[in-house]
Amino acid sequence: MMQHDDNQKNLLLAIVLSVGVLLAWQLFYAGPKMKAEQERITRQKETQVVQPGAPAQPGAPAQPGAGQPTAAPGAPGAIPGAPSAPALATLMTREMSLKASPRVAIETPSLRGSIALKGGRIDDLVLVKYREQVAPTSPNVVLFSPSDAPNPYFAEHGWIAPAGTSVKLPSNDTVWTAASSGPLTPANPARLTWDNGEGLVFRRTISVDTNYMFTVRDEVQNNSAAAQSLYPYARIFRVGTPKLEGFLILHEGLIGVVGDKGLQEHKYSDTLKDDGSKTIEKALGGWLGITDKYWAAAVVPSQSIEYRANFLGIKAANGQREAFQTDFRQVEPVTVAPGGGTASTESSLFAGAKEVYTINGYQEAMKVKDFDYLVDWGYFFFITKPLFKLIHWLASWFAGMGFVGNFGLAILATTVLVKLAFFPLANKSYESMAKMKNLQPEMEKLRERFKDDRAKQQQELMALYKKEKINPLAGCLPILLQIPVFFALYKVLFVTIDMRQAPFYGWIHDLSAPDPTSLFNLFGLLPFEAPAFLHVGVWPIIMGMTMWVQMQLNPQQPDPLQQKIFNWMPVLFTFLLASFPAGLVIYWAWNNVLSLLQQYTIMRKNKTEVHLWKNLGVDKWLAGRGAADKK
Repeated sequence: MMQHDDNQKNLLLAIVLSVGVLLAWQLFYAGPKMKAEQERITRQKETQVVQPGAPAQPGAPAQPGAGQPTAAPGAPGAIPGAPSAPALATLMTREMSLKASPRVAIETPSLRGSIALKGGRIDDLVLVKYREQVAPTSPNVVLFSPSDAPNPYFAEHGWIAPAGTSVKLPSNDTVWTAASSGPLTPANPARLTWDNGEGLVFRRTISVDTNYMFTVRDEVQNNSAAAQSLYPYARIFRVGTPKLEGFLILHEGLIGVVGDKGLQEHKYSDTLKDDGSKTIEKALGGWLGITDKYWAAAVVPSQSIEYRANFLGIKAANGQREAFQTDFRQVEPVTVAPGGGTASTESSLFAGAKEVYTINGYQEAMKVKDFDYLVDWGYFFFITKPLFKLIHWLASWFAGMGFVGNFGLAILATTVLVKLAFFPLANKSYESMAKMKNLQPEMEKLRERFKDDRAKQQQELMALYKKEKINPLAGCLPILLQIPVFFALYKVLFVTIDMRQAPFYGWIHDLSAPDPTSLFNLFGLLPFEAPAFLHVGVWPIIMGMTMWVQMQLNPQQPDPLQQKIFNWMPVLFTFLLASFPAGLVIYWAWNNVLSLLQQYTIMRKNKTEVHLWKNLGVDKWLAGRGAADKK
């Protein structure tokens, strides 16, 4: 019985580990996510907030003050990262802040917003194709907001003078003149000019494509009698930590690929530590910015010019919220000859949705180093990327066939294809399990015969396995191989925007969100909202039922405690998976159904007793009906 006891222990250990993973999910993701959502709702209800001021002018050394470091001594044109320390301000709505500056409108198929002539910043962007909620009346997603709005977030380009020189440069208070008419569109660039009154004329041309890439060309004309040297820079600046959605499975925060230093990922909280900010003095190629789950903003320097990169976190102080900045500054200055000489620089700005094929297109067309890292494919990228391409292709195919809810159908079709890929292994696994069950009587006899000699018992068991051509570990291999696929599919559903608000049939309007129904208010029939920990929808229940039925194919366990664990495990998994994305729960339930059919077929093929009807009590019910009919 020793081997049998070991099998029981291993099985119980596997169950405990599985439950542990799901409990960790609830503890570190589902729970914090619900708490963060509640806090977000609370913040929205507040009528006043404390506002930070505009960021410090990058064209001059930072002035010491609360929450604001000075530039490094001797650093040529260091970009100050902290906001200034203004007096506390009362609430200014986003609409009010947009009216506080003259603006040039932005109108593209993907973006709506404006450029602030005061400061020359791109600080107003709304994503035309995406809404906050599934409802068609829900507001569009807001990406950028001005520095005096409730949640400042913007991109800025400009020039910095070398340390020790005094040059009047455009600042956040500079009011540029619009030299072009009409809004910024893919066919109509925006042209801004500003004369510093001391011989320098600054011209800025901003172009945009039909998606999310801006091109910013800055030119300086030097009408003075002396040459001028200036450092071009660009930065992304954000005030306040946004609501995080990924926690352990997804990076959100400061990000970039900086030359040969490779991928840089810095969490918001990490950058606020004393040594959390990071500077890379010299790099060639790459990009840097700030990423959310589905949205991102990144500045892209010329891939042929060396630059200095910063990832900065500024702690909250004196009534100001924390702030974050990624920036680059060209290593070598641009020298502008006197007497009407000109010099120019060009960089790009990505600001929008993390659409996989759009980002891949920019990487190929613009030769931007590893721009596809903007989407967090994770350690299993060699599985997640092909899975995404497969699901996306299937979804497009179903859409072309006129099916509604095509991403859900694509997930079901992907499950079938994954099952087919693993079919040879799974077949051997189930066949091995079936043969093992058929050999149980002989195995029990061997254990009883050599119960006092464990070494001999193992030797005889291995001889029996060899004689019957059975591998006792064959049942574990398909499960182990499918675990990375399961997590990779979850990653795809979680991080790619294609799944966001993608509908399925019936009540599932967003495959990336949990099933919205709940058993405990009778799926919406009762007029109250079920508590979050009791939020168990229809699809999690279907998943739990399929898991329970699949377990009933096997005989009852001789140990009552072990059998109780088996009976309650589907219930526990039902509650734990209730907060998972509906697409993943649908995948799991469908996978259970396919596995059940496959296992049932193989057991019948190998003439192994199927205990399903016995465990469900159907045989006793049929026997009772037969006896009643005879009477």
